[in-house]
Amino acid sequence: MNANSYVVGVDFGTLSGRAVVVRVSDGAELGSAVHEYAHRVIEHSLPGSDERLGPDWALQSPQDWIDVLKIAVPQAIAASGVAPEQVIGIGTDFTACTVLPTTADGTPLCFETPSEPHAWPKLWKHHAAQPHADRINELAARRGESWLPRYGGKISSEWEFAKGLQVLEEAPEVYARAERWIEAADWIIWQLTGVESRNICTVGYKGIFQDGSYPSEEFLAELNPGFAGFAGKLATGQVGDQVNGTTLAPLGGLAGRLTAQAAEWTGLPEGVAVAVGNVDAHVTAAAADAVRPGQMVAIMGTSTCHIMPSDQLAEVPGMCGVVRDGIVPGLWGYEAGQSAVGDIFAWFVDNFGGDHESLTALAEKQAVGEHGLVALDWFGGNRSVLVDHNLSGVIIGQTLATKPEDVYRALIESTAFGARMIVETFEKSGVPVEEFVVAGGLLKNRFLMQVYADVLRRPLSVIGSDQGPALGSAIHAAVAAGAYPGIQEAAAAMGKRTEAAYVPDEASADAYDRLYAEYRRLHDFFGDGKMLHTLRAIRNEAREGAPPPGLRSGGSEATIATREGGGSGATEPASAEWRQ
Repeated sequence: MNANSYVVGVDFGTLSGRAVVVRVSDGAELGSAVHEYAHRVIEHSLPGSDERLGPDWALQSPQDWIDVLKIAVPQAIAASGVAPEQVIGIGTDFTACTVLPTTADGTPLCFETPSEPHAWPKLWKHHAAQPHADRINELAARRGESWLPRYGGKISSEWEFAKGLQVLEEAPEVYARAERWIEAADWIIWQLTGVESRNICTVGYKGIFQDGSYPSEEFLAELNPGFAGFAGKLATGQVGDQVNGTTLAPLGGLAGRLTAQAAEWTGLPEGVAVAVGNVDAHVTAAAADAVRPGQMVAIMGTSTCHIMPSDQLAEVPGMCGVVRDGIVPGLWGYEAGQSAVGDIFAWFVDNFGGDHESLTALAEKQAVGEHGLVALDWFGGNRSVLVDHNLSGVIIGQTLATKPEDVYRALIESTAFGARMIVETFEKSGVPVEEFVVAGGLLKNRFLMQVYADVLRRPLSVIGSDQGPALGSAIHAAVAAGAYPGIQEAAAAMGKRTEAAYVPDEASADAYDRLYAEYRRLHDFFGDGKMLHTLRAIRNEAREGAPPPGLRSGGSEATIATREGGGSGATEPASAEWRQ
């Protein structure tokens, strides 16, 4: 291996894109740059328009993604001191499911009709397709679809089919014009290489592709006759097959070579190897050298995604999916998650005052349980294990003596309890978690990490990089460029983690067991959604300008509870840097 070879990793996040230049021989990070998206998260109104979006919408602009290639990549190369001709590969990762409709040549429909909301990319946390996900789940359960258990019994409103069905039924003209329905993770590779492809990770986890096929046309037609041909817009087939000119591509594979246009954008030489697209969470496993069975990586930022390779297949209730080769080739890859974590803490600070540092300093002085509170971490809905984005946050035990730091600590603890629920569900299903590895921006809060160690009653390993997804993408680029035979070998040489960086305090862990028991009681009580769905429906009707259902003749709780779904719809917090 040439000691002077380098790769570039690019991480497309919720608020910004970041690039890092990495040495192939040892994973040393030599230069990085961040570009903040000009449009950030589009959730109130479309750019240049006063027309408001509906509840629980979250969109993005493809131009922001291209600007990352034009701005962050050249800046990272300049900061590294590496000559562009020494770069042998580039890899990328994306939030998921962030998906967009395009023409057959990849042109986003929002470039053609910017005034149409459904023409824009739907960000991962667009939760307005919850009613469509509910219908998919109900029909799949009734028909006994074989793929449903691979997703813990429910597919999410965040994923491709629910969002696609929403477009069909709310903007049929956009659906008709959409010749492609493509993950942003694959769209950006298309822009870099000029070659359309689909990566096995997003196809499996977000596209309901199992055992070589999508849900049948018969199933889709029963949802809506116009939905029968939806898989044709995804344009993928079996691994290695060509369908409509596209290929289902393995992780770590070579997607293509940098085009002349992409070379001009990035400042890299034309022809540089481009790795197959990937998801930010899944690619982080390589950055932490956690690509062996039983190593669960929790990527903690605005939300948390839990991913883990395993050599066994099991049905885990509420998991986001299990996909063969979905993290590393040759192993089953499991995914679970929490829809909001850092977003919860930022919501509290942005709306009720204070700052993370001072609230943390006050909270960590308390004994476990001193605040008398317990909370449910559903402020952005529940991704695992209930898979219901219509659920909302709950805080129990407040009195006139409750202080801001009490609530802040209870919110931190609630997210740790949610993580424990996920770990316990995996282990009860026969999938052991041997090591819990933490990555993401929340690593900066040492108190939060200790709370997690105490609540989980297990040591926490931590990634050795502040740019986990970008480093992971760079590792995949090294494999695509031929520097290593596979992801596991590249991760061993280039990945970084510290084992048992936090260990549980037994006395605190015992105290947290009592609080966790109360969390479980709340979880089971509110998890049926009857109260929380009703409150959300009342809110949505009030926002639409309709009188509260209780004031209308003929109103009923059944009508209220099923009227409209969605997730948190939380505003993008100003203090986002701390949690990315």
